[in-house]
Parts: sequence; C-alpha cells; structure tokens
Amino acid sequence: MTHTWTKHGLLDLIANRMQDVRFIAVSNREPYIHRRIDGGIRCIQPASGLATALDPVMKASGGVWVAHGSGDADREVCDSRSRLNAPPDDPTYTLRRVWLSKRLEEEYYYGLANEGLWPLCHVAFHRPRFSQKNWESYREVNQIFADVVLEEADGMPAFVFIQDYHFGLLPRMLKTQAPNLHVAQFWHIPWPNRETFRAFPWKEELLDGMLGNDLLGFHLRYHCVNFLDTVDRHVEAKVEHEHGDITRGGRTTMVRPFPISIDFDWHDASARSAEVECEMDIWRAQLGTMPEFLGLGIDRIDYTKGIPERLQALDLFLERNPEYRGRVGFVQIGVPSRMQIGDYRELNCEIARETERLNEKWGDGSYRPVRLFRGEYSQIQLMALHRLANFCIVSPLHDGMNLVAKEFVASRYDENGVLILSSFAGAARELTDALLVNPFSIDEMAEAIHRAVTMGPAECRKRMQRLRAATAENNIYRWAGKILLTLLKTESSEQAESSEQTESVSAADWDMEGVEV
Repeated sequence: MTHTWTKHGLLDLIANRMQDVRFIAVSNREPYIHRRIDGGIRCIQPASGLATALDPVMKASGGVWVAHGSGDADREVCDSRSRLNAPPDDPTYTLRRVWLSKRLEEEYYYGLANEGLWPLCHVAFHRPRFSQKNWESYREVNQIFADVVLEEADGMPAFVFIQDYHFGLLPRMLKTQAPNLHVAQFWHIPWPNRETFRAFPWKEELLDGMLGNDLLGFHLRYHCVNFLDTVDRHVEAKVEHEHGDITRGGRTTMVRPFPISIDFDWHDASARSAEVECEMDIWRAQLGTMPEFLGLGIDRIDYTKGIPERLQALDLFLERNPEYRGRVGFVQIGVPSRMQIGDYRELNCEIARETERLNEKWGDGSYRPVRLFRGEYSQIQLMALHRLANFCIVSPLHDGMNLVAKEFVASRYDENGVLILSSFAGAARELTDALLVNPFSIDEMAEAIHRAVTMGPAECRKRMQRLRAATAENNIYRWAGKILLTLLKTESSEQAESSEQTESVSAADWDMEGVEV
C-alpha cells in the first residue's frame, strides 16, 4: 500500500532526520509581497505556483526562505538584516529578502531568464532572445544570492533547496565556496531536448552550474532524460542513463523526477468554508445572470498557457452547437505577468480582442459568452470560482506541471465538475480521468467542451472521485518528503531505506513516469 504523506509526516521527517541541519530555500519570487495601497501597506500573496507549492513546505520546516524583494514597501517591514517573520498571520519561518537594482532585474529576470530560458525550455514557438549583457547580469545575480545563502548558513550544516531556472549557476557557486552544503535544485519548467538546447550560447557554463547540485529534480522522467542527453552531448561528464546519475569532477549529481503538487487537505477544507460561500455570492452578483453551464480558466497571461486557442475553441463550440448559445458562459481569470516584455503586452491585447470578438459575435442582450477578469485574486476567491464552474479548462501548450488543474480538483469536494486538461501539461500524467486534449487542436478542444456540458452525473462523479484521490495521494508533502529523503540518501542510504516512517526512492521512482516521444 502506498504511504500517504501529510504535513505531520513531513514534520516528523524534518525533526528526526534534519534536526541539526539548517533549511534554506531559494527562489526569485517571494511568498509574500508588501505594497503601498490606499495610503497603507498591504501584504499580498503573489499568484505563483511555485510560491503556493513551497509555502506549506516552509511552514513545516521552519528555516529561511531567500527571495528577491520586489514590493515597493518590502524594505519598510524588514529588520536591519533584510529579514522578517512569515507568514504574517502565523509566523513559522524567516523570509530573507535580496535587493536587486532595476538594471539587474531587467537584464537577469526579464532578459536572460524570461526572454531566453523560458521560451527555450517550453518550446512554445516563441523565439528565445539572448544577449551577453543579460547573461552577465544573470551570473551577477546568482553570485549575489550565493553570498546571501552563505551568510544565512553561517558555516553550519545546511540543506539549500534552490527553485527554478533563475539560478542555474547558483549550485556550483555554493559548492565551490562551501563544499559541506547539501544542495538540491528543482527545475519547475520543462527541459528541452539536446538539439533545442544547442541554441543556448553559454551552454557549458550553465550545465556546469547545475551539476554543482547533489540532487536535481524535474517534474517528469521525460525532462530528466532530456537533461541527461543534453549533458552527454555538451560537457565532459560520466552519464549513467539507467540510474539518472551524472559524475563530473569527481562529484555526482542525481537527476530524478518529482511531480510537484498542492496541499490537498488545506484546499479541501478551505473550499468548504464560509469564506468561500461568501465569495461565491460575490461572484454571482458580479456575473449577473448565471449561465446554465459555466466554464472557467485561471492563468497567468503567458503565451505558453494557450488562452487564445481556448477562446477560439469556445467560439467553434458555439458555432457547431447553436442550442448552447446563451446557456454556456466562460470566465477567464488573467493574472498580468512580465508586462515589460513586448510579447506579453501583445498577448494581453490579443486576449482582449478575442474576448470582444466573441462577445460581439455571440452576445445577446445581457448575455456575454466570455467574461475576462485581469488582476490578482486570492486563493479563497479562486476556490469560489472552482465551485461555481461546471467545467474548467487548463490548456497550456507546454507546462512542467500546472497546479491550477490540481487546485480545481481539490476544491470540488462535491465530486462535481469536469476538468479539461492539456496532454502537454505534466499534470496529465497523474490526472488521467480528466478530458485530455491537444491544445493545438481547436476542433478537439471544442469537442471536449461539448462532452463536458453533456456528461452525465454518474460519469462526472466517478471521474472527479478518481481525480481527487490521485491529487490527495500525490500531495505537496509527498513531493517535499521524497526530495529530502533522496538527498539524505547521499549521506546514509541504509538509514533512509530502513526508516519505518518514510518512503524510499528506488529505481521504481525513476521509471514511474514513462518516456514520451
């Protein structure tokens, strides 16, 4: 029987196995942002899958979260060491903010990371852009973060958990200056095949930086295989494809799949709360006359998320099924993102144009088929929409995992609602009872919408029960626990394998995802 991880189980693991080790998480985006709003300072949780996933892990572990301080009031609430307690309402860990100049933020974050690595890794038919100055700023920021992490570690044993593609050079920098650190990195976006990666101008330096990790995690085995092939092609190293190990300079990096998830129990309990019921009433009032069938999309406004294609599919559905005109409505939540980049500004305009076109084409009186809401919304507000929706479309063109799909499922304690999910999202490997679609096929997506609104209650309930069971089992604590256990195995594999409270990570875990072509 599979062991089910809980917050308590993760706490036990940390208490029993890491009691003398400091836990330090590193990410670009901070879990809480302080902004000046209406003459005061407000604390906001950003719309970030990474922050949503890692926050419960940090609450369980304590320790320090190192992140870029991006809010205009962030400095005012920190102490003299740029630290503050988090979360604000019930502090359990320390947030250490790192300050970057506007130039560094522009060149490292918007430049190299999001105009270069992001489109390169997603293979989303957007040409990546590279420049030497952006790479130099990327390197400089990685060193700034390395200095802060080393200050926080203060020469003590520490487990450093690095998040995402913003810090590809950080692992090697840390290991060079403090070889006793245990360093793991989770790469939250896909890793492309080795031929695609050839386009990256500084491939050897980036790969060497990532091989400073003791453990490197991806969502899927497919991405692990791509990384192993890339290293085999571009740098001098011994690559063991069967086990997923890479040895370079006498040190070994384990490359493993760890599908990320959410705190299912928290989402399930919150979705049942009076606060969500109140927000449901607010949404009903805002939407006016509720359609018979309400569809939902929740995304950052990003060209990898497939929002225009989704709206085109709704258009085709209404064209083919005139009996549903006036009966099906769709709410699209769009969180503005990376507006300093031209492609993102144009995408915002495209989505607005497409929304207006559909409303002019199919609208009648007070009926508008598409309601577009751009802004940041709380988890409680989004849960209210989860519960109101008859179907939810999660249709990225390429995505490492996509937690929106899992959040929708976790909110549906009523075992109702249909999930339409892109087969190019990592979540499709676990959520096989969703209606899986090719997001590039408008016809296939339109047919999925028709199937969602015509699905019988018994089939709907059976599918949602299985979706919820899969999400509950593969929760965020399982993700974190397996990463910690795998890292601990580098010190004491026998102790890790014999623990009665935890799972071991074996060859079966390496093979569990299956290889996609």
